[in-house]
Amino acid sequence: MSALLTAGFSDPAREGARAFRQVLDAMAHPGRIVTLEGVSAPAPCSDAAAIALMILADSTTPLHLAGAHDCPAMREWVAFHLGAPLCAPQHAGFALGTWQALGELSTYQQGVPEYPDRSATLIVELDQLHNEGVRLSGPGIEREAWLNLPDPGALQRNAARFPLGCDLMFTSGKTLAALPRSTRIEVPDVCRR
Repeated sequence: MSALLTAGFSDPAREGARAFRQVLDAMAHPGRIVTLEGVSAPAPCSDAAAIALMILADSTTPLHLAGAHDCPAMREWVAFHLGAPLCAPQHAGFALGTWQALGELSTYQQGVPEYPDRSATLIVELDQLHNEGVRLSGPGIEREAWLNLPDPGALQRNAARFPLGCDLMFTSGKTLAALPRSTRIEVPDVCRR
């Protein structure tokens, strides 16, 4: 068995519970960057993305691996740690990849009025994650938050579909920030920043 398949939480109950609370905290407070530790995954997957998948996905969660993330090492890691069935984007409960590789948000499940929860969550890998760029407001944000986001226009259109649309998590290295579809996104004028 390869080392990639044995790498997981050393204390699954405690570390998994801690990571779960951190991811929930990020979802409850859009733009808040949390640091996740305890699991490694094969490249190009970040540690934060691997941990998010380990605590949120299982054998009942269809997963789409996009672009370079759809590689033999990641497929083996997913099979061993999650047992999640791999699928096409339109059937995914979760999707993982870079913004470019994931493609149009409309490709993914958006939910329906009767069941808005039947939508996809995208884990978007970024080179960096920091609290600047676009202004966030809405549920879970006291006044405002800031986050560097790819393609703010597409994310604004996603938010405009609320309660439908996709939820997103952005990861880089060991860090993760969330953008629920209920979050309002404003691209500020350069002069105002």
